[in-house]
Amino acid sequence: MYVRHLQLGSFRSWEAVDLALTPGPTVLVGRNGQGKTNLVEAVGYLATLGSHRVSSDAPLVRHGAAQAVVRAALRKEDRELLVEVEINPGKANRVRVNRSPLPRPRELLGLVKTVLFAPEDLALVRGDPTERRRFLDDLLVSRTPRLAGVRADYERVLKQRNALLKTAKLARGNLATLEVWDGHLADLGGQLLAARLQLAADLDPFVTAAYEGVAGEGADRARLGYTSTVPLAGDGTAFLPGIGVPSAAELTAALARRVEERRKEEVDRGVTLVGPHRDDLVLHLGPAPAKGYASHGESWSFALAVKLACFALLRADGEEPVLVLDDVFAELDAGRRTALAEVAGTAEQCLITAAVAEDVPAALRGTRVQVAAGTATVLTAEVDGPAAAEEAGPVGEAHG
Repeated sequence: MYVRHLQLGSFRSWEAVDLALTPGPTVLVGRNGQGKTNLVEAVGYLATLGSHRVSSDAPLVRHGAAQAVVRAALRKEDRELLVEVEINPGKANRVRVNRSPLPRPRELLGLVKTVLFAPEDLALVRGDPTERRRFLDDLLVSRTPRLAGVRADYERVLKQRNALLKTAKLARGNLATLEVWDGHLADLGGQLLAARLQLAADLDPFVTAAYEGVAGEGADRARLGYTSTVPLAGDGTAFLPGIGVPSAAELTAALARRVEERRKEEVDRGVTLVGPHRDDLVLHLGPAPAKGYASHGESWSFALAVKLACFALLRADGEEPVLVLDDVFAELDAGRRTALAEVAGTAEQCLITAAVAEDVPAALRGTRVQVAAGTATVLTAEVDGPAAAEEAGPVGEAHG
């Protein structure tokens, strides 16, 4: 899959942009603050309905505008797709595919697949568990789109249950309806746990191989584990090859038991203490967890290995994701640059941002796009012409 044409209206710093793209590597070059990262952020938004830089939609809308529009013409094997997202902070976003509205925006998830590597990904190694849970769930939904509904329903149940626990704590009273929410939490939480564990176990060998390729022979072995408030789901130790993960039914039952065991503590504290919202993906480097023990270079290598592993896993599933490399080559030494370039060169499409073109390995300097003064200009390589723009329609068009 690749993005053939990208149009933005009132997205971030861009009032309007109309950019034709090609397969293979494309380098977007421009000084910091010119908007090159905003362009690849928009591509990533089509895949996750979220940004890798901010946690809400409001900052994505240009100052003074009421909404932002992201529109892309995609080539997926022998199909042409036109995907449009209207971002409306504080209100429901709207999504259309081939000009047909989708009932819910999340139905877009899984249609566009990207793997993005950015400086922010260092938080996968050094950040708090929230970063790793989000990473895991975004990959989970990209790989199995139906789980977007499970995740959304779990978050809704968690919010309702926390509200009930808080009320019960203040009133020291009625918990008659808590058992109903316990059942929903256990059922949805068990499904989410089972999916996360299977995903982490599937990803683990790809992480090991990718880290070895990035860090070189003699480096410590990189592995994944999972630690949970439900003991059956994991204690953080690395996955064992050939050992299956518990089923959703087993995890649902284990989660229900754990909720019952910690009921009094939850009521006293007024918050849900058990469930996948409290868990963590554990990154192991040799005998120790990477967080707190890995050096700066090892942390960069591990973050890069995780993203290369995602790319390899989706390919193993028969997908061809767009690889997005946002301002990372300047941060990498020669060895890591070479390892990343070898993979990037095999991608059907690789979008790269850089402040200086020379930071990007020569093999990846295919098409160059100069980003400056509110414009994005293709300087090299042939691109699709007016037909793409005609198909996509005018930038910033409101959707009814």
